[in-house]
Amino acid sequence: LEFRRVLFRSGEDDARQRLDKFLVYARFVKTRALASALVKRGRVRLNGERISKPDRQIGPGDVLTLSLPHGTEVVRLLDLPDKRGSAEVATMLYERLDPEKS
Repeated sequence: LEFRRVLFRSGEDDARQRLDKFLVYARFVKTRALASALVKRGRVRLNGERISKPDRQIGPGDVLTLSLPHGTEVVRLLDLPDKRGSAEVATMLYERLDPEKS
């Protein structure tokens, strides 16, 4: 539990984070440059709206639709990280949603 408090910002009521940072910290991409390129190419939707700016602020409860090379991912954000952690920790940041239900 102590580890969770250090790594995540869930205690902040108005917690927000840049989209490109989240994509890296949650391990959807390896670098911020790749995250930025993904967003600028129109491959990311936030709550159903196509996003073109990597500095867009996101927070818990938001739904991201990501068009990635290995397929489409639809996820609801549960928490925001302070840094990039392990793959196991990254999966605690979001829940996968069925694309047909979104």
